Amino acid sequence: MSKDNMNTIGRSTKRTPWAWVPTLYVAEGLPNVIVMTVAVVMYMQLGMSDSEIALYTSWLGLPWVIKPFWSPFVDLYKTKRWWVLAMQILLGSSLAGVAFTLNASFWFQGTMFFFFLMAFSSATHDIAADGYYMLELDDHDQAWFVGIRNTFYRLAVIFGNGVLVPVASVFQLEFRDQKAFAWSLVFYGLAGLFIALWLYHGFIMPRPAEDKTRQSTVHEVWSGIKKMFVTFFTKFPTKQVVFAMLFILLYRLPEAMLTKMTATFLLRPNSEGGLGLTPLDYGLANGTVGLIGLTVGGIVGGMLAGKDGLKKWFWPMVCAITLPDIVYVWMSFAMPSSLFVVSTCLFIEQFGYGLGFTALTLYMLYYCKGEFKTSHYAICTGISYLGLMLPGMVSGYLKDAVGYSTFFIIVMGLCAVTFLVSAFVKVDPSFGKKVDEG
Repeated sequence: MSKDNMNTIGRSTKRTPWAWVPTLYVAEGLPNVIVMTVAVVMYMQLGMSDSEIALYTSWLGLPWVIKPFWSPFVDLYKTKRWWVLAMQILLGSSLAGVAFTLNASFWFQGTMFFFFLMAFSSATHDIAADGYYMLELDDHDQAWFVGIRNTFYRLAVIFGNGVLVPVASVFQLEFRDQKAFAWSLVFYGLAGLFIALWLYHGFIMPRPAEDKTRQSTVHEVWSGIKKMFVTFFTKFPTKQVVFAMLFILLYRLPEAMLTKMTATFLLRPNSEGGLGLTPLDYGLANGTVGLIGLTVGGIVGGMLAGKDGLKKWFWPMVCAITLPDIVYVWMSFAMPSSLFVVSTCLFIEQFGYGLGFTALTLYMLYYCKGEFKTSHYAICTGISYLGLMLPGMVSGYLKDAVGYSTFFIIVMGLCAVTFLVSAFVKVDPSFGKKVDEG
């Protein structure tokens, strides 16, 4: 074969990022929202109590907590592209597994097994997809497409909350309230979607020259992991490290208590203390309007911090992630029936969360500066996710014991913990601030 022909073949494998970035991040976002949110609604409709739902679905977050421990092996074995494709076919298989076991006598054990497999596959897919993104794109394209990837990730979340739940409701009406059968149809459809994504990405995703198996020994990998963790906990004085870990772990404590109970509060009937929204209304209010508020809040937070630095906006962001939770207290007492009012409340709370979450994200970036910054950021996100998982496990028991109204009042009281851990962290005043040239 001539050199010209070889060059032509080489050029033909280079495809525009538009061909794979949007679909790759849909594949990253959809399993997360299915495991962490859609599963909550499904189990509620299948008759489980809030205590059971909160405990069991919170355990499904464990793979995202511990993924830093196995992320080095994604670097060591095979290529990032191989891991992406392997996890997508595994995600499709786990979705089909949920669909298949929903109508079995062991439906709960079966669905939990496949949801956990889905969570593990999704966490591993996150590692591989982000690594592939950085290998295939140069610095300019990485910066340009970061907004595109985040947008399609959010669209996947909207699809999970705003489309899947209403579709399951339509199937339930069509098949005379056979809830398990209706949900199995939804999951069979999702399995087909992921198989299609696997086939598409197998054809369309380029093969970066840098995407290759590293020739590191197992001993070298373990030595690298040890050094990574040692430097993580010794980069600042001990007291500052302790305060930083408490901040990362507990900053979202009120939100961690709310996360699992939000869906049940919106969907359960008035007789059980909920607002009694229909699945369609839930999809619009929480899955669409609420997520728009979250996205806008995140954008505003990034703009403010980018202009004036994190330190200037730190305390307004702390207030934003806590004080708007008061809307749940009001709704639990007022029990509004207007979808507009409910949607407005959810927009306000989610806007505040998006704005306030900026402070945590930027602080983790600040803490992780220096060597191993990618791995250290993965550790920070794992600790932060642990701060969501553990309170989420007990939130259902607490709510069942005291009812929604008192539960939301307690959540407001826990906002004091966020203020307390925020008071002891230190941030460089210049961090995040735009540097004037000239």
